[in-house]
Amino acid sequence: MMSTHKSKKNMREYYRLLNLGEGCSADDVRESFHKLAKQYHPDSGSNTADSETFIRIEEAYRKVLSHVIEQTNARQNKVEETEEEEKIKYNTPQHRHYLSFEGIGFGTPSQREKQYRQFRADRATEQVMEYQKQKLQSQYFTDSVTIKDVRHSKKQKITQAIERLVEDLIQESMAKGDFDNLSGKGKPLKKFSGCSYIDPMTHNLNRILIDNGYQPEWILMQKEIKDTIDQLREAILASRKKLGNPMTPTEQKQWNQVCEQFQENIKKLNKRINDFNLIVPLLTRQKVHFDAQKEIARAQEIYESLIKTQEVTDKNPNNFDQGEGEKTPGVKTGFFNWMNVWQFIKI
Repeated sequence: MMSTHKSKKNMREYYRLLNLGEGCSADDVRESFHKLAKQYHPDSGSNTADSETFIRIEEAYRKVLSHVIEQTNARQNKVEETEEEEKIKYNTPQHRHYLSFEGIGFGTPSQREKQYRQFRADRATEQVMEYQKQKLQSQYFTDSVTIKDVRHSKKQKITQAIERLVEDLIQESMAKGDFDNLSGKGKPLKKFSGCSYIDPMTHNLNRILIDNGYQPEWILMQKEIKDTIDQLREAILASRKKLGNPMTPTEQKQWNQVCEQFQENIKKLNKRINDFNLIVPLLTRQKVHFDAQKEIARAQEIYESLIKTQEVTDKNPNNFDQGEGEKTPGVKTGFFNWMNVWQFIKI
């Protein structure tokens, strides 16, 4: 007890040296120490500079700062413990009856049950009245736009706008005289199919577009990609035919240049395929990239098959003059080799 009393007395003395009171913050302790250090530090150049006083102030600063931090931590721990106790406290739940009846009514459970039954009866009556009202409106006001569904109204507006646009385009073309020399002028259009689910106007518009050569963009791009890869395959095969077998160093260098140019063209074609995959409406219609190395190897295989076929033909030049019933095994072999070449070309 004597030591505890002595430590408390020393702590009050430390607070007094720093001109602070108990309950101050750590920032207050640091600020007070900085002010006193400017006054009593031996190197401060102040008239009140004193090394012994500064040593005492520094000791007081250390003790007080440690004491303030301990008190702050203790208060914080106490608050956290209080919060945990409040969380752990048992909260009595509401009575089970007050959690039912959709929150309708007040009073005892029996009173709330009667009020809830009345509420359900009133709600059912309102629903029946609303249903009868809608039925009468749909029966006597079928052409009124105000009672139609919002989606149906929007669809009707879009259809009317398209019809007006098409009508304006037709009238403009007729004014220019675009319809004067038509082969089918004055004759009825071909009837659409007998399917009752097809809109006649939509069917006729689509038929007119098809008859005049209109095609969607992705169809045209699909054809362009097919024609491009066919041309590239024919070009690299033709380039390989121009070179010898086996190739000389000069011809090998030319073949390498042809392959490099072919790879660049394949890269451009793959970019075109990316554009095609973005606009094609069906996922199954999307295309994969072409592999330049596989295409070069394919051209080389076709060329080797052609060489083998040519060798077989050169060995049996007289067999082609005989009749169909006297074909030799050499001709049959050449025929099968040509079939293999044709399969490569189709691939």
